[in-house]
Amino acid sequence: MFIMKNRIKTVLCLALCLMAYISAAVSVRCTAQAQEAENVSGAEIKPSELYARSAVLMDAGSGRILFAKNGQEEMPMASTTKIMTCILVLEEGDLTETVTVSEEAASQPEVKLGMKSGQRFRLKDLLYSLMLESHNDSAVAVAEHIAGSVQGFADMMNRKAEEIGCDATYFITPNGLDAEDEKGVHHTTAEDLARIMKYCITDSPERDGFLEITRKESYTFSDCDGNGNYTCNNHNTFLKMMEGALTGKTGFTADAGYCYVGALQRDGRTFIVSLLACGWPNNKGYKWSDTKKLMTYGIENYFYREISPALPQNTVKVENGYNGGFPGKEPAEAGLRTGGGTQKLLMKQSEEVEEELRLPEKIQAPVKEGDRLGELIYTMDGRILAVYPVFASESVGKRSFSVCLSYIAHQFLGR
Repeated sequence: MFIMKNRIKTVLCLALCLMAYISAAVSVRCTAQAQEAENVSGAEIKPSELYARSAVLMDAGSGRILFAKNGQEEMPMASTTKIMTCILVLEEGDLTETVTVSEEAASQPEVKLGMKSGQRFRLKDLLYSLMLESHNDSAVAVAEHIAGSVQGFADMMNRKAEEIGCDATYFITPNGLDAEDEKGVHHTTAEDLARIMKYCITDSPERDGFLEITRKESYTFSDCDGNGNYTCNNHNTFLKMMEGALTGKTGFTADAGYCYVGALQRDGRTFIVSLLACGWPNNKGYKWSDTKKLMTYGIENYFYREISPALPQNTVKVENGYNGGFPGKEPAEAGLRTGGGTQKLLMKQSEEVEEELRLPEKIQAPVKEGDRLGELIYTMDGRILAVYPVFASESVGKRSFSVCLSYIAHQFLGR
């Protein structure tokens, strides 16, 4: 009996020790997992972690650059050029029109549709050839149709680039093949390429048409005479790589290396990634690795915060102002109000917004209600995020001789 009791005590002791060990192990594991998740979500990306020589992560809503690696370095961009070609054709052309192929278009190198001089296609069909298969001959054919020549279309591309704020981009060809003229080489920057994509998906009046074409999985067509049967498949692997993938365009030339620009939308947030010189042959997958890394960084770290205009002061002094009562020499005061409402900005938790009220210490009378007196500016890291106009919320007259005389008359004569 005594031996049995000792055995029971021993078994119970071992069981309790085992339970304590398991509990401690689970606790340590959970703590480690939580710390690991915290580290992943808050980790900064180092430029050295990316394969691309130049890379940008942009908030498509505001155009703010969230991350950059050599983002302003000018480089060739290969077939990512074709996002500009596509959006210009959508804006300037009629997709039901017929395109007649020139010898210049038919002579373009691979990758190409294989069109022949004199062959006729619908403009709409060639845009799918352009964006899904990246056909170089289709790019020249649509460019010549819209502008009359490749040079004329390149001029249109450069004007549009300047219009949307791309001051470090120069287009020579509509297909992105390596090219050079007296003004330089065909090039852009990662920042400018992201701006062009932002224009294509958020600002252009033809943004829906652009997304419809670039998101199509496959497209089949024939020429206007019913000859040939062409099938185009979408080679943008990113569309199936991440939840919320929106659009994108790949590119490669000997000078440019592998390039990519793509967009993702999730939980009301839209991110754009642009990559230049992201590896050469045998490194074809580098662009997908970098794109996923940057998109994940954006998704896990940037969330919307609201900025509402709040004036640090409610009035401004009005020199020689008069708003009733004794017309003394002391400045009167005019009430202030802001224009505009709440704005949402993608920000990291660690980022802080700075507020600056640009308003004269004193203003001269008279002041009318609604007069713009200054502005309330919100900035972060020296970049302006939002600007709110500051108006007078009431009118303030001018203290003049007649005002003083009227006051005296009222006080002493009761008039």
